[in-house]
Amino acid sequence: MAIFIILILSIHEHGRSFHLRSSSVSFFRDLKFLSYRSFTCLVKVTPSNTLCNCSSPLLLQDACRWQRKCCWNTGLTAKLKKLSSPSLFGNDIADALLTAEYQTSSRFHFKITDFNEIRYEVPYENINLVNGTAENSSLSYDIEVIKKPFSIRVLRKSNQRVLLDTGIGPLQFDQQYLQLSFRLPSSNVYGLGEHVHQQYLHNMSWNTWPIFTRDTTPRQGMINLYGAHTFFLCLEDTSGASFGVFLMNSNAMEVTLQPAPAITYRTTGGILDFYIFLGNTPEQVVQEYLEVVGRPFLPSYWSLGFQLSRRDYGGIDGLRQVVQRNRDAEIPYDVQYSDIDYMNGSRDFTIDEQAYPQLSDFAKDLHDNGQKYVIILNPGIISNTNDEVYFNGSKNRVWIMSSRGFATGEGYAGESVFPDFTNPASLPWWTQQVTEFYNRLEFDGVWIVSYHFRCKYPLENYPHCYVFSPGVLDGSLSVGTLCMDTEFYSGLHYDVHSLYGYTMAKATNLALDAVFSSKRNFLLSRSTFAGSGKFAGHWLGNNAASWDDLRWSIPSILEFNLFGIPLVGANICGYENNVTEELCTRWMQLGAFYPLSRNHNGPEYRDQDPAAFGPNSLLLQSSRHYLNIRYTLLPYLYTLFYRAHTLGETVARPLVHEFYQDPATWAVHEQFLWGPGLLITPVLYEVSKAYIPDAIWYDYETGLAVQWRKQFIDMPLPRDRIGLHLRGGYIFPIQEPNITTEASRKNPLGLIVALDYKREAKGQLYWDDGAKIINGNYVDPNNIMFTDIRILGMDKEPTDCNVLFNGNKISTSTCNYNASVLIISNLTGLKLGQEFSIEWKLVVNDLEKFNCFPEDPAVSEERCKQRGCLWEQTTAPGVPICFYDTIPQYAASNIQYQPTGITMDLTLLENSTSAQAAAAPRVVSDPLSGKINSLRLSVTYHTENMLQVKIYSTSNKRYEVPVPLNIPSSPLGYSENCLYDVSVKTNPFGLQIQRKSSGTVIWDTQLPGFTFSEMFLSISTRLPSHYIYGFGETDHTSLRRNMSWNTWGMFARDEPPLYKKNSYGVHPYYMALEDNSNAHGVLLLNSNAMDVTLQPTPALTYRTIGGILDFYMVLGPTPELVTQQYTQLIGRPAMPPYWALGFQLSRYGYQSDAEIGNLYSAMVAARIPYDVQHVDIDYMDRKLDFTLSPNFQNLSVLINQMKTNGMRFILVLDPAISGNETHYLTFTRGQENNVFIKWPDSNDIVWGKVWPELPNVNVDGSLDLETQLKLYRAYVAFPDFLRSSTASWWKKEIEELYSNPREPQKSLKFDGLRIDMNEPSNFVDGAVGGCRSEILNNPPYMPARNVGLSSKTLCMESEQILPDGSRVQHYDVHSLYGWSQTRPTYEAMQEVTGERGIVITRSTFPSSGRWGGHWLGDNTAAWDQLRKSIIGMMEFSLFGIPYTGADICGFFGDAEYEMCIRWMQLGAFYPFSRNHNTAGTRRQDPVSWNSTFEGYARNVLLIRYALLPYLYTLMHKAHTEGSTVIRPLLYEFTDDNTTWDIDHQFMLGPAILISPVLESVSFSGSGNNSAGEWKTLEAPLDHINLHIRGGYILPWQVPGMNTYFSRRNFMGLTVALDNDGKAEGQLFWDDGQSIGEYKPPKSLHIVQSNFVTEAQHVPLGLKNTSLKSAYLIIIIYCLLLLCCYISKKVLNVHLAEKIENLIYKSCLFLLNVIADT
Repeated sequence: MAIFIILILSIHEHGRSFHLRSSSVSFFRDLKFLSYRSFTCLVKVTPSNTLCNCSSPLLLQDACRWQRKCCWNTGLTAKLKKLSSPSLFGNDIADALLTAEYQTSSRFHFKITDFNEIRYEVPYENINLVNGTAENSSLSYDIEVIKKPFSIRVLRKSNQRVLLDTGIGPLQFDQQYLQLSFRLPSSNVYGLGEHVHQQYLHNMSWNTWPIFTRDTTPRQGMINLYGAHTFFLCLEDTSGASFGVFLMNSNAMEVTLQPAPAITYRTTGGILDFYIFLGNTPEQVVQEYLEVVGRPFLPSYWSLGFQLSRRDYGGIDGLRQVVQRNRDAEIPYDVQYSDIDYMNGSRDFTIDEQAYPQLSDFAKDLHDNGQKYVIILNPGIISNTNDEVYFNGSKNRVWIMSSRGFATGEGYAGESVFPDFTNPASLPWWTQQVTEFYNRLEFDGVWIVSYHFRCKYPLENYPHCYVFSPGVLDGSLSVGTLCMDTEFYSGLHYDVHSLYGYTMAKATNLALDAVFSSKRNFLLSRSTFAGSGKFAGHWLGNNAASWDDLRWSIPSILEFNLFGIPLVGANICGYENNVTEELCTRWMQLGAFYPLSRNHNGPEYRDQDPAAFGPNSLLLQSSRHYLNIRYTLLPYLYTLFYRAHTLGETVARPLVHEFYQDPATWAVHEQFLWGPGLLITPVLYEVSKAYIPDAIWYDYETGLAVQWRKQFIDMPLPRDRIGLHLRGGYIFPIQEPNITTEASRKNPLGLIVALDYKREAKGQLYWDDGAKIINGNYVDPNNIMFTDIRILGMDKEPTDCNVLFNGNKISTSTCNYNASVLIISNLTGLKLGQEFSIEWKLVVNDLEKFNCFPEDPAVSEERCKQRGCLWEQTTAPGVPICFYDTIPQYAASNIQYQPTGITMDLTLLENSTSAQAAAAPRVVSDPLSGKINSLRLSVTYHTENMLQVKIYSTSNKRYEVPVPLNIPSSPLGYSENCLYDVSVKTNPFGLQIQRKSSGTVIWDTQLPGFTFSEMFLSISTRLPSHYIYGFGETDHTSLRRNMSWNTWGMFARDEPPLYKKNSYGVHPYYMALEDNSNAHGVLLLNSNAMDVTLQPTPALTYRTIGGILDFYMVLGPTPELVTQQYTQLIGRPAMPPYWALGFQLSRYGYQSDAEIGNLYSAMVAARIPYDVQHVDIDYMDRKLDFTLSPNFQNLSVLINQMKTNGMRFILVLDPAISGNETHYLTFTRGQENNVFIKWPDSNDIVWGKVWPELPNVNVDGSLDLETQLKLYRAYVAFPDFLRSSTASWWKKEIEELYSNPREPQKSLKFDGLRIDMNEPSNFVDGAVGGCRSEILNNPPYMPARNVGLSSKTLCMESEQILPDGSRVQHYDVHSLYGWSQTRPTYEAMQEVTGERGIVITRSTFPSSGRWGGHWLGDNTAAWDQLRKSIIGMMEFSLFGIPYTGADICGFFGDAEYEMCIRWMQLGAFYPFSRNHNTAGTRRQDPVSWNSTFEGYARNVLLIRYALLPYLYTLMHKAHTEGSTVIRPLLYEFTDDNTTWDIDHQFMLGPAILISPVLESVSFSGSGNNSAGEWKTLEAPLDHINLHIRGGYILPWQVPGMNTYFSRRNFMGLTVALDNDGKAEGQLFWDDGQSIGEYKPPKSLHIVQSNFVTEAQHVPLGLKNTSLKSAYLIIIIYCLLLLCCYISKKVLNVHLAEKIENLIYKSCLFLLNVIADT
């Protein structure tokens, strides 16, 4: 028997990974239409599974019907009666008979014949008969017969799709005209032949193709060629469901394809005999078809080698010369052909002894060199009585007959007769001729050609006047062939013409059986019919040496595989015309992968064999290279032919057969596959365009996976290369090549294992002696072994690689790993047919482990593997014990690179688990399952420094964050000047973003664990360094994120600062420093609950539970530029009023307005600068928004009094609105405007409880909070600030608070607003009465939380309305609540005050800074919170919210004296400088301690106030340029990597270094240039270290009690010179409170170096190298007076330039005077 080996490879992370088993088996199974209808159905017989009782079981259908006059019931029958209608051609048949058979579950047969007369039918010997009828329950189809007019429909049972419907056109049944049409379900039609279709997928635009065998040159046009094939295949849709239709009819016909879509058969005779085949895939349909017509023969191994031929070598010497030069060139080469030039006078079975003397010796020489010899035979036998062949044939009367005797025609030998191979007498005669000739010349195979016949008496041809003539070549049936009235044993030539090649091949095959006995035959036939593949291969005829013919060969080869003739090829380099070396080189490259690889050309044309262009020619080198590859892969190719022979599979396979689910493959015809695994992409044009199907593909030559998938590409292929790619998931048996197959079959075998995404592969190897018929046990005489295995796609380097045979290690093997390719070589003892295994370990480095079970760090091994992950116990802290295998879950395809960016499809891979994990029992439902099948990834180049990466579902619209970003209206149309390069990795999928200038990869997602499920999205990326800053709002101990396996949650929550707890705001943004000091920033625009894990790889993992993945990246390259670019994207921060930079006081717990008045008086008395007084919810009546408590009835008066002294007021507002009121207009108006959040599909409000108290109750504060909540708190509703109507309502309420038209005396003329509790905070979890959706409030994955999402907030199923009217769940938009409240609050505040004002919000999201500042929440009076406040401020500078500060001295707890002093010193330099604490704690305002404290506070605040011009300028730069205000040292000293970790000092802008005391001793950086150094600075209790940086000019102002007064004082400049004696600075100055473009009044101008301009930044410059001091204070009071004087006199702005010049010169004069002094 033959040896059949099943190859399976499955690789996982641990243990045994490779298994190869073999077994000895013979077979394997593992592996417009006319407007009338012609007929009506008169009789319908019910289906039956039995033969007629009146018939012998041995009788066939014809005998049953015609001899016994019985019915033949194997399905259904119906008599068809012609309806009255005009006759098309006359001779109408009035009565027809429909018979149908349900032959198998997937095959339906019906035919329409003459009811009364026998007509010619193609003999059943051509098909495999099926006895019986399939059970109805097993049928995959339904049949419907419509009676009048008659039609028949075939439906696919599974979906009731109509596959074929003859009702689209009339049934015509005349004597010489038969027509039937089918409506088709799709236009994906393949097949029908033989023609030059130029493409594989048919053009359905009314094309008519004649089918009638004809000896003509293949060329463009609807020309009938050598073969007749009526079979077509139709692909229904992307499911792969397909069907085939075969008309068993050999008469001349034509087939019309039209766009309905529909197909019409018109034939000139016979009957309509149709077979319908259903399959789930195109391959299955082919297999079903070949079940009927016969599967192809198994070719000898040698016939798969390269073959050489030409017509007319010029004699034996020329022939020998060609053979020898190709041997000398070491061209792998197995077969040499002879054309008719070897014959004497072109007569069969003769040798031209003059031209080809000792031809038998030549044949022997070939055999001695392991080569084979194939000769040509043709059917024309010279009509000469002296010819022995003719004489014997005439004696046996084997010739085709005519009315005059033997039919004759003109052939190459002259007037010739032709054997009738349907005559049984012809078979022994033909066998005798072949056998006798073999005894004279030992050939190894035969190719048969039907050359030109000429009808000698065409006028007598039957029928001499055709009633219907198909569109055949030259318009006549008898052109180039015998007359149609000639007679065959089986009928008229008119009927059997197209069968001639078939019958000759069959007869020749029988003759070769006699010659070669037990060996397999080799036979090629030019003319073919259905079933010819059982005996013969086929070449595509006399093509031309043209690029078109090169291209057209591929569709034809694919079609013949469809027809069941897989051994097929074109004449390589063309038959006609002289070929160029370039064309021949490209054709040899392609032809090396034709199933039949033969180079053949015609007489008088130049030689074109591989060595014909010289020993150094590119043709020779390239041919040798690719023929060696062919020979290497012959074990694989031979196995494919075995599968074709036993299963009916195709060998050369169109892409659509393997990738039918991808419509892009349906029309691909310039590439093809060998079997399922080898993709061949020849060069057919100047630019080689290719389609890469949806799989992993490895370059055959390099072994590396290509980065393309499911996309069209321009494949770069040099002159000596074509595209060869191995498909992941397949094992390819190979063998070391030699120059013949005889020699190569003695060489060692090997395997190429191309892993798929699951790290698995499978394959098969069929092996026998390559020549004999399978009839016994086979043992390879060469004792060949497997010696080399190459495994492609190994994403990890294996260790402990061992080969085991019978359990014992083979020590001589070596394993070498390089660039994902593992080569195992020097294997010994692994014989063909024996079982062996290979073991290795794949060790996963801790740094490469990505958590697969983040919700349970202590997950069990079983649960881990149930999820499809790997488990390994570890003692290393933080390292996950359950981690992802590197098997990807998604594959990238259809990657399109465009000037504006990149797009691609991401497709979920099935069963994406490792073999190891797959072995574990699967859970019923993984809570993190439900992965989305189809995703889209787009990369958009927005600007040269900013790009977007977006991953979203293509099947369902998912929630996307409604935050508007400042994105250019159109992306860049080029990428040349971009700071970044983007590349796509496909094996596995990943995206790499690289900085062009340095080559640093800043983002690389080619990591395991990418997931996109309904409620769980995760993606990981490598990072360029460990220096990551950002992500908030969370409490952590350092500015630089700790990369040691730390996870940080982000979900807005009323959570005071506590280590690692997600707090008020959400900012999924980070900035990274690269090792070369460049910086970039990344924003994930997603508002769902999420967390991020940072690990020391370094890498980052995002996990979010909804929405999409929408990333924005800014490339800097400096940290400051990163922030500027980020704020350009999300929006520049709001410009605060000048007074908001003053010191502020607040407290929750003021008892009355009098208490505030007393505090103000005390602060004035202590001469402590102080600008803003806050009032918390104490001022409200029962803590209801927009009300006034009885204890604060005089607050309006107090506000107005204090404001006359320059003070400002900020009031607090909470979002929750009490609903337990009867006359609470705020709530009433809210209901009227439908502003409150409600339950989905309901008008019911989602009630919560917060601060508002019930009316008419006395609150007992001694009770616990839970009891107080139950007894005293009112039901509250939460406004939906996303809804458009809410903003109008909210603004109206704020206007009422400010103006109070009903009680003007209670109007509160605030200057700013603080909005609190807007996460939103809720004192009950979810809602009063609880939530209703378990999965939304407790989703499968809870990001970095141990409580449900509804804890301390609303139910996640609560419904909100976006401005466009779309409904969203609070689940998605929860973290946007504070963001959505900030803007309408800011707009309302400005509208009612008419001034710039300020809004301070607790909950923030990216772009919140456009409308508000932020305080860092309810901190604690503790040293660590003092220190962490610096980190918080710097982070919010990063987030684009520079107006930030912590509650000075802490909110919770009693502040300690020293700490509070130190906090006052630090807080004096917060942008938002406010002392605030809660009720129940001691007072901590500056006047609540002692006079010493007052002095310390006064002194440091005076410094702040002096520097306010500088701070205000910084704020303006932040507002206009996006610059930072509070700035980490690394922003200014990026090149000094020591600063990258400093977070206990900070910069105020670029010029002031602040080194606060955060503990008993402060270590801080010095003011030296360059790298800096550590210094211990003295810091007594009254002192904070401030340093001015050389090279900067600081504007300052003499401080006053508040900014109202200080802004009236004179200003000065502090000039700190650098080492070059230079300094520069800026000053922005306006009225400090106007809205919009800040133009000062005419009496106030901006001080600048140009000295008089309005509301612009202008550099202040100073250069004086003679000054040696570190800084110089210049008081320019006189200049200010001059400025004021001049500005008051300026009436015409056109005088400005002259005045500026005058003042500028005056300033320079005065500065020089002072400097000299």
